Amino acid sequence: MLFGSGMKTRDIANDPGVMAQLNLDPARQLIGAQCSGTLMLAKLGLLNKIPACTDLLTKPWVQEAGVEVLNQPFYADGNVATAGGCLSSQYLAAWVIARLEGLEAAESAMHYVAPVGEKDAYVERAMANITPYLLAVN
Repeated sequence: MLFGSGMKTRDIANDPGVMAQLNLDPARQLIGAQCSGTLMLAKLGLLNKIPACTDLLTKPWVQEAGVEVLNQPFYADGNVATAGGCLSSQYLAAWVIARLEGLEAAESAMHYVAPVGEKDAYVERAMANITPYLLAVN
């Protein structure tokens, strides 16, 4: 389950009716969030014991929910991952692909979408951001 970002995320995160419908289990599911989606994970209690990444606008709301916000683009702990900043969504995608299909598949996907002339650097940066969190799981 991946949570994206949006202008209404804070309203949704504060709506008990909507939040009660989200039954997530990090023991059985990969769960990730980008930017304000991190607030959803915080409100669901999925970040109680781990730090997270988010965008600068959402940072105070995530901190208000009791979660430490890191100054980095990606962080994962087990089956839960967060990414901070719109362009960090590539790291979240690469992490999911690597977890489900392997590192080679993630590298191939990142290479495919990378800008021409920047492919190697793009893949290298993406892998540098996600591999520390893959080694702890695999």
